[in-house]
Amino acid sequence: MFTGIVREIGRVASLERKAGSARVRIQAPESAARTVAGDSVSLSGVCLTAVEVLEGELAFDAVPETLARSALGRLEQGSPVNVEPALRAGEPLGGHIVQGHVDGVARVASLVDDGDGKRLTIEPPAELERYTVEKGSITLDGVSLTVAAFAPGRVEIALVPHTLEATTLGQLAPGDEVNVEVDVLAKYVERVLEARDGHP
Repeated sequence: MFTGIVREIGRVASLERKAGSARVRIQAPESAARTVAGDSVSLSGVCLTAVEVLEGELAFDAVPETLARSALGRLEQGSPVNVEPALRAGEPLGGHIVQGHVDGVARVASLVDDGDGKRLTIEPPAELERYTVEKGSITLDGVSLTVAAFAPGRVEIALVPHTLEATTLGQLAPGDEVNVEVDVLAKYVERVLEARDGHP
């Protein structure tokens, strides 16, 4: 489990593709220092298992399902990624409950100045809109965020200066793709209501 509080901005050291899968190596010294092989780590919102830990680097295997359902396959050598090691017992839950299971990929519509911060507008997949509410939680590229405004086909996020500095979101441009994970609590509520109403 994760919190959506990014611990480090890593860089893609290499991305080796083979038979639809990929071996991703990330330069992330702070995260590597607290990670051992077998640990779960969130890379821009995607939960992956560290298969190798070297001096300052982490390696992960991404299977075809992961590449198809996320924006990881668009990464290139040198690309920045948000890194968060899995939450440990006793650590504060500073964001919200994040699983690292990407629900879909959204396209950036705009990123504009908004006072000291910026206003990010994304176009989420239509099937995820029912889980989105104003002032509710959403995860974009592994970052726990609050929905500032919502309209069909558009979600707006107010990004504070710290988020712009500590994550990759400040580097986004129109047309970029971001990994989206909706609030898991909303999905559980939907499932309970479906069961109550007699839906499978």
